[in-house]
Amino acid sequence: MHGKLLPLAGLYLVQGLPYGLQSGLLPVLLRARGLSLTRVGLAKVLYLPWLFKLVWAPLVDTRGSLRVWLMLSTAALGLVCGLLAVLPPAEAGQAGLPVTVAGLLLLLNLGAAVQDVALDTLAVQLLEPAELGPGNTVQVVAYKLGAVLAGGGLLALVPTLSWPLLFLLLAAIYWLAAALVWAAPALQQLPVSQPSERPLRTLHLLQELLAMPGTLWTAGFVLTYKLGEQGASSLFPLFLLDHGISTPELGLWNGVGAVVCSIVGSSLGGALLARHWQPLPLLRSVLRFRLGGLACQTTLLFHLDTPGVRLGPSTILRGAALLSLCLQHFLGGLVTTTTFTLMMHCSQLAPSALQATHYSLLATLELLGKLFLGTLAGALADSLGLHLCFSLFLALSGMPILYLGLAPSALA
Repeated sequence: MHGKLLPLAGLYLVQGLPYGLQSGLLPVLLRARGLSLTRVGLAKVLYLPWLFKLVWAPLVDTRGSLRVWLMLSTAALGLVCGLLAVLPPAEAGQAGLPVTVAGLLLLLNLGAAVQDVALDTLAVQLLEPAELGPGNTVQVVAYKLGAVLAGGGLLALVPTLSWPLLFLLLAAIYWLAAALVWAAPALQQLPVSQPSERPLRTLHLLQELLAMPGTLWTAGFVLTYKLGEQGASSLFPLFLLDHGISTPELGLWNGVGAVVCSIVGSSLGGALLARHWQPLPLLRSVLRFRLGGLACQTTLLFHLDTPGVRLGPSTILRGAALLSLCLQHFLGGLVTTTTFTLMMHCSQLAPSALQATHYSLLATLELLGKLFLGTLAGALADSLGLHLCFSLFLALSGMPILYLGLAPSALA
């Protein structure tokens, strides 16, 4: 089993790098250069390729070898990072990222999205039923560790690590991962996909997927369960940056500390589910805890936004702010693991020939829900103000608790 889990761990780790780069590192760098919250939030448009995984997923499923798809997509990510190393970002005072840099970041997400489809299909084909539990744990933890390395870890090194060196380091990691894909014994026995003889009808396939038991309800849940949390987690770190916390310290807490808490929360969720907790009852409990945590964070923000209040180097408010940041990531990890288990349970209700595509559909909708508020959060804060904005996030975080009462019996 270790011969399977180690390649998966390495690949899921490098898959988390683009997310950490653009969710942890890039927003803080752009805000530090003076960009508005609206412009910082709109940088999440670069995640757009992840929303179209179903467009090329049938190609990955039916054309060529998964090993070749993984090696080529991973090597392409290294090439894009190498190009980014020779194209530094805009200097202070410019409106934002140069078009070429933004285009390359878009390509980085395209390569990562193709790699994601191939990697998820690999996990389904490679793991035996008894190995799914350890495999899912490896997936979540390795992905989040990759996000930590690219987000908080590199952000903490920003004062000493230049933009070219940062992306050269990432390029070297991707090329090493591509070599491991080619050399890993567990990946050399994968079958070559046979071309499908029937034409791909995306609309018909989508209608068929949505007709599966529990799918419409699950689609609605994954679209909305992260709205409030994602909006708050996008803005609160930038709020702390504006109120005196330094970029390296914020990178340490919002990157390393927060994601470690998220990993602990995910691991706790897996442990509770392994002890025969059902996803729906567990979600009812953890969503209430998350709502309470966000209410505390919102109250703290209201107080800190009072004129004259600053986060001094060693104040109780500073500790409370950083603690609330980590607490929300811990609860978010717990909610995410439980929700992904619910998604997998829903996909298992579909015919075996459609289960991989069914799960990809739910995963795409889950990402769409997270990106929606993450992208618009800055614009909402600039137009509505932080107080009204966080009140909205609080209301959105309460909606999934009510929505759980409509869950169909097929998912019980």
